[in-house]
Amino acid sequence: MKKLFKGVSLKQTLPYILIVGGLIGLLSSITLTAQRFSALKDPNFIPSCNISPLVSCTSVSDTPYADMLGFPDTLLGVAAFSVLITVGMALIAGANFKRWFWVGLQLGVTIGLVGMHAFFFTSVYLIGALCIYCMIVWTVTIPIFWYTTLYNLRQKHITTPKRMEKFVAFIQKYHGDILFVWYAIIIGLILNQFWDYWVSLL
Repeated sequence: MKKLFKGVSLKQTLPYILIVGGLIGLLSSITLTAQRFSALKDPNFIPSCNISPLVSCTSVSDTPYADMLGFPDTLLGVAAFSVLITVGMALIAGANFKRWFWVGLQLGVTIGLVGMHAFFFTSVYLIGALCIYCMIVWTVTIPIFWYTTLYNLRQKHITTPKRMEKFVAFIQKYHGDILFVWYAIIIGLILNQFWDYWVSLL
């Protein structure tokens, strides 16, 4: 097994990625949920993440996109990140999950990633506002998906066609570089979309 960090395998680090990422995502989701309910109770309530017309949780939460399933989307984050924390702690405790469990976890983090990018597009290009806590959730969702996927590929929980062996080897070797580019693209899209606003701050 290739090393994620020098002297440390991905099998050793994945539980901590799930726990740390899960905790950050959970706290952000809980904060968003609490502030959302506070706003419903008190129309004059101003969330702590309302910094400017652009960086504003209210600008995002007051749109239909924040309740696409009929309830606050943040509740999904509370549930999902709680599960990830539990899985990470179970792995540290020595749990040996079956292949079907890992396939299910892969499906879950993949759905989370798709949802994260869909909300990124909605927030940046349709709503035209940024929510700090949402962006924190985006930040941790990517590595959780990425390293869960790499782990499943290495452990053969997910099999790929022989013709993809070189591609799989490439992403395993350059996982950190790919993650960096991933973040850079997202940051670049945000900077480009709101460039006039950023320039006005100078």
